[in-house]
Amino acid sequence: MSTIDKTVIDVRPKRQATAKNIAAMKGTTPIVCLTAYITPMAARLDKHCDLLLVGDSVGMVLYGMDSTLGVDLDMMIRHGRAVCRGAKQALVVIDLPFGTYEESKEQAFRNAARALSETGAGAVKLEGGIEMAETVRFLSTRGIPVLGHVGLMPQSVHVHGGYAARGRSVDEWQPIIDDAIAIAEAGAIAVVLEGVAEPLGRKVTESVSCPVIGIGASSGCDGQILVTEDMLGLFAINPKFVKRFAEIGHDIEAAIEDYANEVRERSFPAEEHTYKMRGANS
Repeated sequence: MSTIDKTVIDVRPKRQATAKNIAAMKGTTPIVCLTAYITPMAARLDKHCDLLLVGDSVGMVLYGMDSTLGVDLDMMIRHGRAVCRGAKQALVVIDLPFGTYEESKEQAFRNAARALSETGAGAVKLEGGIEMAETVRFLSTRGIPVLGHVGLMPQSVHVHGGYAARGRSVDEWQPIIDDAIAIAEAGAIAVVLEGVAEPLGRKVTESVSCPVIGIGASSGCDGQILVTEDMLGLFAINPKFVKRFAEIGHDIEAAIEDYANEVRERSFPAEEHTYKMRGANS
């Protein structure tokens, strides 16, 4: 009889960042977040980020949509799976797209449960303040971690008349503060605060118990998130709140131009890029 120890050891990588870990980062080391939509990019971002968001911004970034409103749940699940294949350490969060959670808390649960079970992600994100607090509480108490989103909310762009920053006068502050407090008290692991005046960003961060992750908000937030393709300089348009940390758009165009030129002049493929015959004919 074999004396080999047959104990099964699970060697699969364990994610270092969990929803609980992120929630506990309030007021500590700033939380590093970026968007991800595909496996190779997720793999490159993973070791540097605490949280990767599979954002509904995928509709605009990868599909050329004018807004996020045309994104559906199937699209989010496909890209969520891709990101989870590449991310081994960061918490992966899936955006719930427009129309998949607003109708009722039960609708939100069904779609959130599907998103997590079919992708392997660790949390979902939804937009809205006081009006979504009951839904956030319903999900949170049923085992679905939620990342909130208040301030400028892209899914509500038609209601609010565009993408202009919010809270640029003090009389606009309190509703946004109240929204963030409501979502935090409902059990959100963190709240994304988008497109608000800098002093309001600090005020919201001070006012809520969970981490506040800024995008066009304030350096005083508990963390920051950007669309990866924006900060890498892939697009010509550059929002005010984005710092370009690279200019890969220019690099890509230059590489494509070089390729096209070499193909036309027949210098590519060169000898080192071609296969030789085997044996006597080599």
